[in-house]
Amino acid sequence: MAEYGFLSILPPVLAIILALKTKQVYSALVFGTWLAWLILNDWNIIDGTIATIEGYVNVFNSPGNTRTIMFSALVGALLLFIQYSGGVEGFMNGISKLINFIESKRNIKSRVFVQLLALATGMLLFVETSISSLTVGTLYRPLFDKLKIPREKLAYIADSSSAPSSILVPFNAWGAFIMGLLITQGVENPISVLAWSIFYNFYPILTIILVFIVIVSKKDIGSMAKAERRTRETGQLHGENARPMVSDSITSVKSKEGIKIRAINMYAPLLTMVLMMPVYLSFTGWDAVKDVPGFFNHAIRAIGSGSGSSAVLYSVITSLIVAMVLYRSQKIMRTQKMIQLILKGISELMPLALLMMLAFSLSDVSNKLGTGVYVATQTKEWLSPALLPFIIFIISSFIAFSTGTSWGTFAIMMAISIPMVNAHGGNIFLVVAATTGGGVFGDHCSPISDTTIISSMASASDHIDHVKTQLPYALLAGSITAVLYLILGYLM
Repeated sequence: MAEYGFLSILPPVLAIILALKTKQVYSALVFGTWLAWLILNDWNIIDGTIATIEGYVNVFNSPGNTRTIMFSALVGALLLFIQYSGGVEGFMNGISKLINFIESKRNIKSRVFVQLLALATGMLLFVETSISSLTVGTLYRPLFDKLKIPREKLAYIADSSSAPSSILVPFNAWGAFIMGLLITQGVENPISVLAWSIFYNFYPILTIILVFIVIVSKKDIGSMAKAERRTRETGQLHGENARPMVSDSITSVKSKEGIKIRAINMYAPLLTMVLMMPVYLSFTGWDAVKDVPGFFNHAIRAIGSGSGSSAVLYSVITSLIVAMVLYRSQKIMRTQKMIQLILKGISELMPLALLMMLAFSLSDVSNKLGTGVYVATQTKEWLSPALLPFIIFIISSFIAFSTGTSWGTFAIMMAISIPMVNAHGGNIFLVVAATTGGGVFGDHCSPISDTTIISSMASASDHIDHVKTQLPYALLAGSITAVLYLILGYLM
């Protein structure tokens, strides 16, 4: 491979600068990829442009990339299925009945319980962050209002239970995307690396713990403490000059009219997808494990050698089949309607699939340029392996905060952090955790983040008030995380 030296870092660096300047991650990734191919083709614009287009096509030469993109698109179909079938509404009705029952028991503190229930609901809906935030915000808003809990607190709980749970329980598009990036960087066992990195992904863990502590202790800090005091003393759910965001227009599909609302229509498909993932991991890794006595031991060992991209794709297809059979037996929808919803769901997830394609392409061409190897070589003299997780976390946080996207941050940073950890001899689990955790932290703090905006909309909260009240908690969890990476970097 030719040595491109400083030129090898231009594409990702300029992509970062462009993303920070324009807030448009898609165009930044396109520009970065195009510039990389220009360098590889001796600055020939025609050859470089053609090579860029072919680079996007070649993304699909990788079965893992293709399966990951297909999975993400089909998740969109599954989400529309469970909404149209009345599954989400049935889930909401069940939660409402539980809350009414609890309220009838005078010895139970309903104010604390409702907030904990909102947190648990957001965590259970880890399949998709938007669904999680929307459900928590729209379902619990009347209850929070009744109990005089400020809208800022509802938005905080909705936001802090969506992305953190999605990154910690990666049986979703998040996990598939990250595994795809790891595969592109030549990581031999991406499932194992991602699984072990979860234990070191301190920011989302601390965020969820902090929300729990805040609810149970009834102790708030900063602007949130003022919001709580305002609502308790005056009954005002918003600040004096607040401009609440509406949420009426952001639900994708409503339940079909005239059907019996059943929560099982959501539980069955989602549980099928989650439970089938380890089954398919074991199935795809079965032949790779030899001389292991006993069926159960063989199956457990095979999970670590299975194909993550295959497992998630097979699982979502199985889930869709279960949903189709279930809904057809209830006469909720015919085959033609199912096909329409599948196509609509896939179309709504096309931006996500496009982001994946662009990210995989930039990661691949960065490998060809030797970007990560060059950065690692240049920093080898002064950057110790112990400092690597801390530095990666800070940089990832800054990029995610400035661009408002954790996924775009993963795409840019994973192509740099993995080669660096390989060259410096650091702990890959810590570095992967720092990269993903930093992306979530920065995204969580960013006022232009889609999850932050959706949480404000679903909670009908003033968006800036939501950002101001959530920021102290996010900074507290982020600061502790940074210190932990600094300490563990030296210990591990």
